[in-house]
Amino acid sequence: MTILNTISLESNKKIKINFNGGDLSSDGGLLLIKEFASRIGLIRLVKQLFKTNDHTQCRIHKDPDNLMQLVYQIIASYFEDNCADELTNDPVMTAILDKEALASQPTLSRFWNRMDGDTLSQLDMIQSKLREIIYSVQKTEHMLFDLDSTLLNTYGMQEGEGFNYHYQGHGYHPLFCYDGLTGDLLKAELRDGTQYCSKDADQFMIPLMQEYRSKHPSMLLYLRGDSGFASPDLYNACEENDCKYAIRLKQNKTLMKYVAEADDALYRATRRNQIDYAVEYGEFEYQAGSWSHPRRVVFKIDFNI
Repeated sequence: MTILNTISLESNKKIKINFNGGDLSSDGGLLLIKEFASRIGLIRLVKQLFKTNDHTQCRIHKDPDNLMQLVYQIIASYFEDNCADELTNDPVMTAILDKEALASQPTLSRFWNRMDGDTLSQLDMIQSKLREIIYSVQKTEHMLFDLDSTLLNTYGMQEGEGFNYHYQGHGYHPLFCYDGLTGDLLKAELRDGTQYCSKDADQFMIPLMQEYRSKHPSMLLYLRGDSGFASPDLYNACEENDCKYAIRLKQNKTLMKYVAEADDALYRATRRNQIDYAVEYGEFEYQAGSWSHPRRVVFKIDFNI
């Protein structure tokens, strides 16, 4: 510290002010994230189970460290690999990774390029092990699988991107499964943008349902999805794995015939009454042409003035 960047207060010479910044970081909260990751066993599992198919014998930046660096960067909203170059000597990032310097952007790029089917399976295994740890602390009586998909917009000729007619945009169309009670992400799978919502949704969900059925046989399983997932393959997968499901059906003329009587009854009951809202619930057995057997369909008819 030199006199050029240090100021002493006239009122108190013991107080000195300098403007060189020192070892400062805006990401002190990552210290708590590191503690949380350590306590739930994430860091240990990554070191034990994660390794790319890397034939290089010696690397300064190991695969588990690279993965955890990316996790911490994303949590701190550093979404681009280029951010690693700005964070190279960040005191908090280097402290939580126990390294003198972070992996650079080119190093992370080569790390991404080593990702393959094996590493994806390893990440699935890590997630499964984490769920075991969490449920050993607090086990829920039932699981609500919340199945969804969304469009991740892309710009330019990105590998695997495509035009999705439902969203009317270019991008990727990944599948997601959340814990419907906590909002926790259970599983994700990247797909090209041209895929319809229900495409291979059954193959996506079967391993997850089998995991819960084998490890938690007494747990009640439920699945929820919108009309994009109205697929007999997904129905069959749920039924074969003892998972109850509620999936919306798109309205059509055939279904409307089943509810016509209830619709008329609600109209007759409300046409002379000055009410703002009325609703009627019911159910019927129905078998579409592509279904192997009849299934229960629940309907709702509402009336608004």
